[in-house]
Amino acid sequence: MKKVLLINPPTHTGAVEAAGMWPPLALLYIAGSLRKNGYEVEVYDAMAKRHDFAMIRKTIKESGADIVASTAYTAMFNDARTCLKIAKEVNANITTVIGGIHATMMYNSFLPENEGIIDFAILGEGELSFPELLKALDNKTDPSQVMGVAFSKNGRVICGPQRKFIPDLNTLEPAWDLVNWDDYYFLAIPGSRPALIGSSRGCIHACAFCSQHKFWRQTYRQRSASSLLSEIKYLFYEHGVNVFLFADEYATKDRSRWEEILNGLIEMNLPIYLIMETRVEDILRDEEILPKYRKAGFIHIFIGVESASQDTLDRFNKGIKIEQSKRAIELLNSANIVSECSFIIGLPEESRESIQQTLDLAIEYNPDIAHFLFFTPWPYGDMYEEMKPYIRTDDYSLYSFVEVILKPKNLSRDELFEAALQCYKIFYSPRLVRYVSIEDDFKRYYLLRAMKAMIEHGFIKDYVLADVKDTLDEILQKANDDSGKGSSTGKAEAVLR
Repeated sequence: MKKVLLINPPTHTGAVEAAGMWPPLALLYIAGSLRKNGYEVEVYDAMAKRHDFAMIRKTIKESGADIVASTAYTAMFNDARTCLKIAKEVNANITTVIGGIHATMMYNSFLPENEGIIDFAILGEGELSFPELLKALDNKTDPSQVMGVAFSKNGRVICGPQRKFIPDLNTLEPAWDLVNWDDYYFLAIPGSRPALIGSSRGCIHACAFCSQHKFWRQTYRQRSASSLLSEIKYLFYEHGVNVFLFADEYATKDRSRWEEILNGLIEMNLPIYLIMETRVEDILRDEEILPKYRKAGFIHIFIGVESASQDTLDRFNKGIKIEQSKRAIELLNSANIVSECSFIIGLPEESRESIQQTLDLAIEYNPDIAHFLFFTPWPYGDMYEEMKPYIRTDDYSLYSFVEVILKPKNLSRDELFEAALQCYKIFYSPRLVRYVSIEDDFKRYYLLRAMKAMIEHGFIKDYVLADVKDTLDEILQKANDDSGKGSSTGKAEAVLR
């Protein structure tokens, strides 16, 4: 039996991991499919373990793997390539494979220059393509006939037929038993055990700054409500998972299915916490059933607001009006659900005035959590050619939304970065005091811990004053003590003036 080592590369950007660490769901789906096809599989989450490349080399060597594979979004690609390069150095006979959105969209450019390092790229969904590739190699048949696989030979890229998407998502089974659960945590809820979960794949929208609709070719498929609910119940009872982050791009698209999921969660009545991202329109659509969201366990919802300018929203092809975003946040706040949104800055026309406008709108919208992220021009995105004259780096490891990739016409990159830090400072300064005054114990603690996670683990950590961090620690210790609450608030006001 051949062994496959699936590696989640050690990519740390100060973005995703600011909230915690989650099991790599995509690799677990691949692992489940490979195992069904007779392969021994190990999932190695180097990111969660915070292993460096020396430790990765040691792990690859000790694993005795015949095949080493990695996944990669764009900011992760360099680290994934390094992992596969190390595998070849450990044993030149190891077959190396890469998958994920960057591999799918950029294989034509990176495969020729990485011959001898990356043997194969899996394009699109890998649950069927990966085991079929390995069987072709085992049987010494032509890998170019495997659907959804590409490779380079003598500098020429060879690509198999395009694979159709898996029609029935209910048939897929992540290998949850391969997870080392001690590696994962969610900082806003201490002692919790988190997992990513997928209820659907794809998105029918075509936001110009996004890449998911390109990966999924603007298709959409969904699991049945019963399949999803069964998996949640299994993870809770068998693995102790009590925080679920929906990995979907668009979980709420089908109103009838979504309400069936909510009803099922309410009926199960498990002590779990649910977090997701969805669209502004669906929050507006579901106004009358938002109490069901909260009763079902949804404590935190992210919506993509993106811009303070209707012209920019139209340019992004968002399909929403700025006033709709404000209303959606109001509805989430009223339902006692933590509201989170992002604002994109750094387009070529950006100015101090336009950034101030964005900040003013963020304050007016009043989400519980806001992010001010830099426009990132994916090399396969709709806006890439338009943005190309302003791109100042092609180092993909920086393509993480928290690094300045474009240089605006009227601002330097340093000025843009400093403006983003000011947005965080001005937006969050009154938030610390406001969080302390929240009456709901759970939401108060949750937001205070979320803020602590952001300033200790996010990309802004090096720019936050030590006395702010110390004050937050003190407030957290006293947040549930009525007698100490007033003095903590007073200190917070003094530090943040």
